[in-house]
Amino acid sequence: MTQITKFHGVFPPVPTIVNAQGELDKVGMATLLDHLIASKVNGVLLLGSGGEFCHMTNALRLETAEFCVRHINRRIPVLLGISSTSTQEVIEYGQHADRLEVDAVLVLNPYYARLTDEYIYHHFKTVANNIKSPVILYNFPALTGQDLSVDLITRLAQDHPNIIGIKDTVDNISHIREIINNVRPVRPDFVIFSGYDEYMMDTLILGGNGGIPATANFAPQLTCGIYRAWCEKEYETMFGLQRRLSALSTIYSLDSPFFGIIKKAIQLSGVDISTHVMPPVLPANEEHISNLKQILQRAGL
Repeated sequence: MTQITKFHGVFPPVPTIVNAQGELDKVGMATLLDHLIASKVNGVLLLGSGGEFCHMTNALRLETAEFCVRHINRRIPVLLGISSTSTQEVIEYGQHADRLEVDAVLVLNPYYARLTDEYIYHHFKTVANNIKSPVILYNFPALTGQDLSVDLITRLAQDHPNIIGIKDTVDNISHIREIINNVRPVRPDFVIFSGYDEYMMDTLILGGNGGIPATANFAPQLTCGIYRAWCEKEYETMFGLQRRLSALSTIYSLDSPFFGIIKKAIQLSGVDISTHVMPPVLPANEEHISNLKQILQRAGL
């Protein structure tokens, strides 16, 4: 049985709202955060992949974290992304997160240079040993170029109490199944989130804790509805919402990366935010927007 912790349900990976100059748009950021909290999400992820951390300056990352954590003001749990290719920089971001008293941090394995499992283990161990915030592993092999093996995840979970979970963004539900089957016997409290929207329901059925779906930023009624229906055993409702959520999956192929698409979808849902993105990415163009509107319509949004 899945243990209930503060890390359960739907944690949207929140976009970072910026102006045309690439500066933090505090009004837009606050508007989006308040909208998500009012939509009854279970928590938020700041500065994840969808938060454009990879295209941000160090100063903007720190400013965004500080503003958002202060604005949320403990109304919901906060996961803060602190990823970098440098172990020392991850520690520095993690110690900043400690000072902000976030609920947990999210950490990718270092990317660009291919690492052995032993080097990846050492990276996560060193980070976990040098910060106070609980660590959630982030596995996204499509972007990092390396998959965290189930054996490595199990070893980290078993050896380090401060490593409390994983966001598994792998386009294969069997990967989450194997994590659950191997890690939970040694760490029953280990948190397992799906990174792919469509797999959140399957993750719950397998015994996971929920998902970190980007669609929750503009269609929280679907993902949060799926989670509520699961908790209340309203399975027909859950299946119906899942079918609508599945209709949204093609939005991720409209542009690469999809940062501008998500922001435009949020705006189309009625939330007053700007849709500027960080260079080198450009905002969604007219063709993107036309296709996006069709997808949203098919999903009943």
